[in-house]
Amino acid sequence: MVRNGERQNGRVRGVAARAGGWSARHRWAAVGIWVLFVVLAMGIGNAAGRVDVKESDQLSGETGRAARIIDDAGIDEPAGETVLVQGKDGQLTATAPEFKRAVADVVKAVEGTGAVTNVRSPYGAQAQTISKDGRTALVQFDMRGDPETASDRVEPVQKAVAGVADDHGSLRIEEIGAASMNKTFDDAFGDDFQRAEYSAVPVALGILLIAFGALVAALLPVALAVTAIIATMGLMAIVSHFQPMSDTANSVMLLVGLAVGVDYCLFYLRREREERMKGHDAGTALRIAAATSGRAIIVSGVTVCVAMAGMLFTGIAEFQAMGLASLMVVAVAMVGSVTVLPALLSLLGERVEKGRLPFLHPDKRRGGTSAEGGSRFWTRVLGVVLKRPAVSVAVAVCALLAVAAPALGMKTQNLTLDQEFGDSLPIVATYDRVNAAFPGGSEPAQVIVGAADINAPAVRTAIADFRARAVSSGASRGPVEVTVHAAQNVAFIDVPLVGGSDQGKAEKSLALLRDEVRPATLGKVDGVEAPITGQVAGSKDFNDQIVGSVVPVFAFVVVFAFLLMLLSFRSLTVAITSIALNLLSVGAAYGILVAVFQHGWGASLVGAEGVGAIISWLPLFLFVILFGLSMDYHVFVVSRIKEARLQGRTNTDAIRHGVVTTAGVVTSAAVIMVAVFSIFGTLSMQSMKQMGVGLAAAVLIDATVIRGVLLPAVMALLGDRNWYLPRWLHRMPDLTHDEPPAPVPAPAAAAKGGEELRV
Repeated sequence: MVRNGERQNGRVRGVAARAGGWSARHRWAAVGIWVLFVVLAMGIGNAAGRVDVKESDQLSGETGRAARIIDDAGIDEPAGETVLVQGKDGQLTATAPEFKRAVADVVKAVEGTGAVTNVRSPYGAQAQTISKDGRTALVQFDMRGDPETASDRVEPVQKAVAGVADDHGSLRIEEIGAASMNKTFDDAFGDDFQRAEYSAVPVALGILLIAFGALVAALLPVALAVTAIIATMGLMAIVSHFQPMSDTANSVMLLVGLAVGVDYCLFYLRREREERMKGHDAGTALRIAAATSGRAIIVSGVTVCVAMAGMLFTGIAEFQAMGLASLMVVAVAMVGSVTVLPALLSLLGERVEKGRLPFLHPDKRRGGTSAEGGSRFWTRVLGVVLKRPAVSVAVAVCALLAVAAPALGMKTQNLTLDQEFGDSLPIVATYDRVNAAFPGGSEPAQVIVGAADINAPAVRTAIADFRARAVSSGASRGPVEVTVHAAQNVAFIDVPLVGGSDQGKAEKSLALLRDEVRPATLGKVDGVEAPITGQVAGSKDFNDQIVGSVVPVFAFVVVFAFLLMLLSFRSLTVAITSIALNLLSVGAAYGILVAVFQHGWGASLVGAEGVGAIISWLPLFLFVILFGLSMDYHVFVVSRIKEARLQGRTNTDAIRHGVVTTAGVVTSAAVIMVAVFSIFGTLSMQSMKQMGVGLAAAVLIDATVIRGVLLPAVMALLGDRNWYLPRWLHRMPDLTHDEPPAPVPAPAAAAKGGEELRV
């Protein structure tokens, strides 16, 4: 048996050890290859350009079918805009001369911009855009040009409408529509997102400065994470020609890339520094770090990649883009951590401690560390935990289950405009006023009718019957409008839904249309397709698809994570407990989300009053992200415990050593993740708040209660059963490569030890 695994028949054991050894020997080549990779990835990506997810690719079901019919017909639906005209005192009606002058001024003003077409006055012969009480009227028009870029051209129209509003002080004159809403949201939250993304890097750097107490050591993890993100942005553009990407995928990639990129470097650097402090020379310390922390990084990285791959099973293009982007940035950060980082550390040597900060460097704060170089705080906590492991398990599990309990009543939905943005934007109030005057009119359901001959008598009769029954059934109060594209044999039927912005009531109206009205009318004509789309239908179909993908995603992530842990540690017990602890962590995060955002407990602290629901995509997204990120800490801590056990320590001593010596790096990594995720919890959009709070809470729980209390208590109770592997599994591939490191050399022999060490 080869001690410490450096050579077996002349070969270094372990991918991480081999990669680290090669990089240390060919350090300039390793750095050059990494820089070339980043530059080439970004350059080729910029040249290729990014292909974004199209609406028609977003969903399956009726919403997706409707989008494909429109795409196949080559119909570009213009971006529709609406101007609401309403008396401020509620007394002025649409028949008043002043009201009519205001409407005429709006029509003249928007036409004068040259940016609109198909302007419809509420006083037109076929118009039905005066409310039943006569106090509200709508001027409608379409934006010229590509509807996808209409928000870039809508500002002159908004200014023209605002000018009319200034001239008619007794009337409320406000614009709303796809282009104006996108423009408003981009202006309000584009800078918000950008500030959050840009502030994440300095926040991480500040925490690393405190953790390492040296400027160079703190800059290395940030530099690696940033270069990994830059390279992945280029790769995303290349891959987008096969799997379209999106801005959301880009933001998620940045979050995940910064988190894991910094974490992996932190693990590596801390171990290398620890070995130098024990008396090893820089080269020996680096080789030990490569064989131990390097291996943990690979195991963790592969596990996180597997978890992210779970999003590919949702069938939702946006999720697939997020999963693939996250998977790529984790893989790039993992490869960089075990290749270019050892090369940089080899180049720097002791200079990695340059730029020491007074009172922050470990040499200046020995009071907080134990005799083993670990945290005194966690040493004291573990003293209690390991003394009474059964009580510790019972208390921790009960506490986590109590925190997770609210998740049993979780309500998910796509948030409505007022839920997502509250009253922070005036356009939200306009949206509510349009819905109040014309229920469902601001976001009508749309029936996309496709037929071999759209003007055939049977088809025209069926469309007329559908219009009548949509109102008589109680699904709509009208007006139900039909637009026929005869050349493409397609017709659009716009149906304002009873319920308006009330998602629950609107979904009942949608169900009436889909399950009763359509089968009794359009469904009776052979060869007619009539999928129903729109905001409410899209939300319903999205929720249904998310629910349908839960089981396959859950099964894929859990099964493959279990197999990876089994292969990496060759222990059935470790694999089972890893899954169980991660599920507890995710459950607790769900409970906090529901308590804060659904029940409103402490919601005022994060500006989330009155949301009342969890956005539908978040639970599955959190499960995948958290399950992956939780493995970072778990693999790192358990690897250190097993390493100590193989050195000959008792089970209890190995647990104490593993947890105490990794407590500092786990705490630092967790603080960075919590800080970065919390930044997104401060954004104005409720969906971003929910994501930020959920991720931050889960990481905090995972790094403290799970890894600091529950994991050591469970392992103490299990004893040698921690490493149980049934005989019939002994033929599995051996991926452990984690024999104990060489004894610490005496100071006089340190130099020689650097030459003879076997890792």
